[in-house]
Amino acid sequence: MLAVRDRRDRAAFGKLFDHYAPRLKAMAMRGGASAALAEDIVQDVMLTIWRKADQYDPARAPVSAWIFRIARNRQIDIARRNRRPEPELLVSAAEADAPDEGSAGDMLALAEESEALRAALRALSPEQRAVIESAYLGDLTHREIHAETGLPLGTIKSRIRLALERLRHELKDLRP
Repeated sequence: MLAVRDRRDRAAFGKLFDHYAPRLKAMAMRGGASAALAEDIVQDVMLTIWRKADQYDPARAPVSAWIFRIARNRQIDIARRNRRPEPELLVSAAEADAPDEGSAGDMLALAEESEALRAALRALSPEQRAVIESAYLGDLTHREIHAETGLPLGTIKSRIRLALERLRHELKDLRP
């Protein structure tokens, strides 16, 4: 690991990969990942190790602990992303024109709700709107938003929480 960190030694990285890849895959599969997902996790973790090798400090932890922590965090990110509720499928224009597909009143109500949501999003501060869009429209985890923006995780979480509270308040009259 030190050769990878200090000299970007590809041969040393190859040895790290050969040693840890099967162990990381087994760990991911024990955590419930399919074989294909486990392989994706291994690839992502090993790429992270290469990119962040300069952050490894042998005085803080052994290399195995550092690597398995990266893998564990990646699995948590994937699990959180998979637990997010999926948005309802949008109706295509052709389906919307079908006479038996909902009433004009339903379509008008949906249009009004959509406009209310857009207005509520515009009412957020630019900072709150940016993290909400990254998290819910961009499907990014808090860590990915942190990596993209450099903001502390606590700030990201607070902005999302406050933005969601404000959106709930703005949209409370739309609930049946």
